[in-house]
Amino acid sequence: MSIPTRPSKAVLVAAWAFPVMVLGQFALLGGIPVAIVLARTLRSRAARWWSGLMAAAYVVPLAVWLLGPSTAPSLSKSLSPVATGVITAVGVVAATGLHLVRRRAAAPAGSRPAPRSPSATS
Repeated sequence: MSIPTRPSKAVLVAAWAFPVMVLGQFALLGGIPVAIVLARTLRSRAARWWSGLMAAAYVVPLAVWLLGPSTAPSLSKSLSPVATGVITAVGVVAATGLHLVRRRAAAPAGSRPAPRSPSATS
């Protein structure tokens, strides 16, 4: 049985930097935190899903901007306010998921409370 790997603090910082960068109109530079998160979470199965969600939220608008007929000079300017909000929301959800993966991997198995059984004296 393998030891579960948990995301490092650098991964969490990069994961939270992505939605901040997209919201701050630095969407093209937001690919750097996405690449960091992807590269550092490939070993953890649970974290891989969250980093994949983040990467998909970044790659789809990037491909539309690069391959589409848009004449916008930057990715941030080609995104509509709705698309910016959706990408930011997906980034926050993915960062929260990575944060929860880290917390669950750090908690020892015995520290979780046992399920309560119904008692007759309540």
